[in-house]
Amino acid sequence: MSSPQQIRTGETLDVDHSDARYRTWLKEAVRKVHADANRSADTHLLRFPLPEAWGIDLYLKDESTHPTGSLKHRLARSLFLYGLCNGWIRPGRPVIEASSGSTAVSEAYFAKLVGVPFIAVMPRTTSAEKCRLIEFHGGQCHFVDDSRRMYEESAALAIETGGHYMDQFTYAERATDWRGNNNIAESIFRQLELERFPEPAWIVATAGTGGTSATLARYVHYMQYDTRICVADPENSCFFEGWTTGDPDVTCDCGSRIEGIGRPRMEPSFVPGAIDRMMKVPDAATVAAVRALEQAIGRKAGGSTGTGLWSALKIVAEMVTEGRNGSVVTLLCDPGDRYLDKYYSDTWLADQGLDITPYTAAIASLLKTGVWPD
Repeated sequence: MSSPQQIRTGETLDVDHSDARYRTWLKEAVRKVHADANRSADTHLLRFPLPEAWGIDLYLKDESTHPTGSLKHRLARSLFLYGLCNGWIRPGRPVIEASSGSTAVSEAYFAKLVGVPFIAVMPRTTSAEKCRLIEFHGGQCHFVDDSRRMYEESAALAIETGGHYMDQFTYAERATDWRGNNNIAESIFRQLELERFPEPAWIVATAGTGGTSATLARYVHYMQYDTRICVADPENSCFFEGWTTGDPDVTCDCGSRIEGIGRPRMEPSFVPGAIDRMMKVPDAATVAAVRALEQAIGRKAGGSTGTGLWSALKIVAEMVTEGRNGSVVTLLCDPGDRYLDKYYSDTWLADQGLDITPYTAAIASLLKTGVWPD
């Protein structure tokens, strides 16, 4: 963390937070971050086509339309305001973040906006397009071969450079105002007000930090809605196991293939007691779902969208079987053009040993019959 102006008086070290130049810089930095939000319109709520006779509506909250193209724009804005107002982010000192990509893209944008350097510590397997976007916004990419080392490498870089380790995995759930203030949950409910089922039966999220699911769940409880929250977890992630066993110390030996979600440890921002359900989603099912999404609405999306959509479709199938009407919401987290060399590449699928054929057939069967195949 960068050090504020220091003044020695005898044996006492005084830390001066009232330095006029710093306070002027801080006010301008906070103004710029607020102005970014003020310039930004809300993101769209898209409908996924389902047969009208089912009496079920499926929506995707399209977070890809943010200025930096992903759900993480909201998080990065909140983290920068949190770090600035806590006095952690200082002029001339770098912000460092452990990130598999989208958070780093958004944080690089806000670092450039307020005029501080930015370093992203990320797995070497991060998509080339995400790395290009980080550098486009003025950030630097610092790669690690083992994704489990991102945390300690980020902390070490902060000490070495005198910078601030943002630590999204700890602060995501506390930097966001979950009671409202146009957070993602409040936005979803406001956009559903004129729909035939304005209070969704389920909202499905995925977990990278866990902050989004915490915001959604807390808001639902705070507003006393009956909506349930489901978190979809990919392979090579420990959130599902930690939630089902109640073990906060559970770990996973390898990194997730689905960029942006899935973690090798239970992150501090994941609040398991707030959510209602979790699903473990095979990576091949994730890829099948993003490709089905493109066929349905003509939009490519990232892998995390596919993980959530697969779970949302399974919930839709359960509602059809039980004869229940209602709405289900999931998230379109970021655009698919960041992953053309991965989830939209048959070569990558073959290299990973992933066969999406049975999962593609399952989605097609559901959309045709309303029944999830055994």
